[in-house]
Amino acid sequence: MNYFIEIRTISKAKSDIDNIVREMGFYNLAPIKKKNNMLSRFTTKIYGVFRILTMLKQDDVLFLQYPMKKFYKIACYFAHWKGAKVVTLIHDLGAFRRHKLTPAQENRRLSQTDFIIVHNEKMKEHLLLHNCRSQLYCLGIFDYLSQTTPKTYRTPHQPWSVVFAAGLGKYRSGFLYQLDPYIHNWTLAIYGKGFEQEYAKDWKHIVYHGYLDTEDFVAQIEADFGLVWDGDAIDECSGDWGGYLKVNNPHKTSFYLKSGLPVIVWSQAAMAPFVLEHGIGICVESLADLDKVLSELAKEDYQTMKENAIKMGKMLGEGYFIKQALGEAFRIFAENKK
Repeated sequence: MNYFIEIRTISKAKSDIDNIVREMGFYNLAPIKKKNNMLSRFTTKIYGVFRILTMLKQDDVLFLQYPMKKFYKIACYFAHWKGAKVVTLIHDLGAFRRHKLTPAQENRRLSQTDFIIVHNEKMKEHLLLHNCRSQLYCLGIFDYLSQTTPKTYRTPHQPWSVVFAAGLGKYRSGFLYQLDPYIHNWTLAIYGKGFEQEYAKDWKHIVYHGYLDTEDFVAQIEADFGLVWDGDAIDECSGDWGGYLKVNNPHKTSFYLKSGLPVIVWSQAAMAPFVLEHGIGICVESLADLDKVLSELAKEDYQTMKENAIKMGKMLGEGYFIKQALGEAFRIFAENKK
């Protein structure tokens, strides 16, 4: 039997994974409560963890999403005490960006699971460097569930149209407030909260469109590319947010692809090899290079990227990547029993 612990959260990435594993037949150890406040989530989590002792049996599988804060270690301990295996999907590494743990502390915690689903090869290398002892598997990209059908036009805009949707404050997206002078042969539409308009009075190529709900964005957006960039610099993704892209798969990438948009990513980002391998976008060293890259992009090549992005969006909407990862975990567990 396969189990998971659902904790209500505002994180779409975690909620989507919960929904996918439930559809796969995993049993939820945490009761569903009408209330969704801090106390309710806390008691639900405790109840779910202690149900491991009464529900799990030898060779069962417990699926956890990390970070799980205070209860991760005890959940792993209880599952192993009952003879079950633990599969963990990593969303964020606390030691890398928030620095709440040292890499050694985090790896000791993560090594208590049997099979870890990491984002990509860079995250895998990071964990191995710090002596993580668990079996590691690269997810590739986060799935993205949506009931909305995106617009599927193929003809690119003239000039090229790029969209950026995120928190727009300078603390998170400082590069935006330096970008306009570097734009000549393309336009940028920005969506989100926290926009600091006093710094944008002289912008000519960037237009703020306010905030759109994610489903409305998927349904309405007409652009050629989605921009995946973080930090306070044009020439690289810098700072804590930007530097994290070197090991992290941003959920924003999946969001754009589900919207039918090829992506523009930093060439040093951990997502870059996946983007190139699947032909779903372009990689640039610096946003200052984007004018030249787009001016040299043939319409035929773009149309191929667009079609690939639409196909990828459908795969994300079916939970393809987490299903592949869990299938590999089950295969390895079965082999180890022989």
